[in-house]
Amino acid sequence: MSRIGKQPVMIPAGVTVTSKDNVVTVKGPKGELTQEVNPKLTVEIEDNQVVLTRANDSGEQKAQHGLYRSLINNMVEGVSKGFVKKMELVGVGYRATNQGQILELSLGYSHPIHMQLPSEIKVEAVTDRKSNPIITLESADKQLLGQVCAKIRSLRKPEPYKGKGVRFVGEQIRRKAGKSAKV
Repeated sequence: MSRIGKQPVMIPAGVTVTSKDNVVTVKGPKGELTQEVNPKLTVEIEDNQVVLTRANDSGEQKAQHGLYRSLINNMVEGVSKGFVKKMELVGVGYRATNQGQILELSLGYSHPIHMQLPSEIKVEAVTDRKSNPIITLESADKQLLGQVCAKIRSLRKPEPYKGKGVRFVGEQIRRKAGKSAKV
């Protein structure tokens, strides 16, 4: 049985959730998000809670039950609080600047990389002296935020020998020993 799917999603003050034709819409102070739900699941909104129920106990429906409950919970949390991810650029000469929704990255290639970010994401690039540049991404949509972070990280993944690359703040990189000198 899906333990996550059985838990109700609490709706905080200032957030409205509506369900029509298997499409759940969540509105709040940080924006509006919609998600299409599998027609085999029913969505009920009552007493400031969203409850999902499934028709039978097949393996596929159990998995979908927990998945859609988590997606709706992320939508409710996103429109009320929002999600923030911070990434740091570790390496000599690595820089990040932004003009509006365009993020410019210098990651040791022969040319700078320009990324056009979606309008739903707020970006801020901070470079202080004697510290690594930090990119702060903020959005109500957790899935979109994760995709953008993965795209930025894929431009220069952290390498295991020196630890250079784009990584999340606080992330630990497994380091390898280099070549050992022959005696």
